[in-house]
Amino acid sequence: MSAESGVKTFRDHDGLWEGHDVMQVASPEGFRQNPELVLDFYNQRRRQLKEVQPNQAHKDLAALEKDYKVTIITQNVDDLHERARSTDVVHLHGELLKIRSTGNPNDVKPWTEDLNLGDLCGKGYQLRPHIVWFGEDVPMIETAVDICYTADILIIIGTSMQVYPAASLINYVQPDTEVYYIDPRPAISSGGKINVIAKSATEGMKDLLSILKDKAT
Repeated sequence: MSAESGVKTFRDHDGLWEGHDVMQVASPEGFRQNPELVLDFYNQRRRQLKEVQPNQAHKDLAALEKDYKVTIITQNVDDLHERARSTDVVHLHGELLKIRSTGNPNDVKPWTEDLNLGDLCGKGYQLRPHIVWFGEDVPMIETAVDICYTADILIIIGTSMQVYPAASLINYVQPDTEVYYIDPRPAISSGGKINVIAKSATEGMKDLLSILKDKAT
């Protein structure tokens, strides 16, 4: 979803994320072994985020709120949906612009600058990125399941359908829920209530807006 804004996708085709093995920078073990590397990695991501803007697909999703009740469930950790003025965003994998205490996962606060070794919470624990790493629970997954269960329309954009539990959310919609899957390299095929739009996020959203407009008339 954010790739067209210039945000690096989670991992490239070689399995690396910005040249790092993902387990080095996105796991509790990686943080224990080399906390400075992990903190620096997310500092760089945070700086990069300041240089990019929401793309048209972000804006089109936000504009749907004029006619629909829209909830965004995102695996992305950036704030581009919020900057595009979506008002209801659920971050499954955490948020880059927040940090939390290593001693209390509920001690979360906004953070826009670099986070360094030695930055502590009020109780003296090291602060860490508010990111769901490999091997950690996904606290918002139950909320996401409930949203999908009650959805009339499910729109899936720009995902390989390989990362669980997020990829399982499609299984929680009702049998009569319309599903639209936008991705230039779709991992599933059209059939039944699943409608595949094999295009980028921005181009696919253009098509989807036309489809929804036609259905409304």
